[in-house]
Amino acid sequence: MRHILSVLIENEAGALSRVVGLFSARGYNIDSLSVSTTEDVTMSRMTIVTHGSDDVIEQITKQLNKLIEVIKVVDLTDGNHIERELMLVKVRAAGKDRDEMKRLADIFRGRILDVTDKSYTVELTGNSDKLDAFINAIEPGVILETVRTGASGIGRGERILKV
Repeated sequence: MRHILSVLIENEAGALSRVVGLFSARGYNIDSLSVSTTEDVTMSRMTIVTHGSDDVIEQITKQLNKLIEVIKVVDLTDGNHIERELMLVKVRAAGKDRDEMKRLADIFRGRILDVTDKSYTVELTGNSDKLDAFINAIEPGVILETVRTGASGIGRGERILKV
């Protein structure tokens, strides 16, 4: 099962390396990872997407909590949450394909950020399923380049990750 772990961690050199090392040492895979400082510059928030049974995720959470730099760990998939990912995709857009690419971007509420004679660069945000659906809706061979951020998530309502 897919899990989104939100980790509040001290913003110091080597902290990210220790968290990633914990995953690799135990043979756990990280599907995506995003990290940035929070409103408090002494702390960073990591969003880690991984797959595993509830027992595996519980073990990962316990191991993360043992790291000195880790302040708090929350599995966002345990409750209501909002999840978003950003994707930039450069597509071939020449001739008849231009109108089709524009129409497809509009259907998926994407924005065209760059236009050349032969290509469009489209920005899309949403959950992973939406971005995958956009990729699958495009004819094979039309995609020139794709960049994805990985998921970021936050709890809904009063559910917060703070010290």
